[in-house]
Amino acid sequence: MKNVMMIGGQQAVINYDPDIEMFRGEFIGLNSGADFYACDVAGLRREGEASLAAFMDECVKRGIEPRKTFSGKLLLRLNPEMHQAAAVAAAANGESLNQWVIGAIKEAAYS
Repeated sequence: MKNVMMIGGQQAVINYDPDIEMFRGEFIGLNSGADFYACDVAGLRREGEASLAAFMDECVKRGIEPRKTFSGKLLLRLNPEMHQAAAVAAAANGESLNQWVIGAIKEAAYS
């Protein structure tokens, strides 16, 4: 995946912040924000590991589950034209709208 690093078994999205001329990493899938900054990849890994360790330690101290849980349900709000276009595309592929959306998300998320 583009702009994603694995650090300590957790995914972190990496972006460049031109205002401070540093890279910013933010862990995803955690119950709260945990971010870190560095000027290079080695620094991102080092700072990410420190940030994640501090976050996990704090969760243990407070008895909080550190990771988000996902239900598997996703509500989308689309304009009517987009909804219709998606329904037509799904039907043209011989799929339900749900199956078609799952396929589109898989293609985008895992490529």
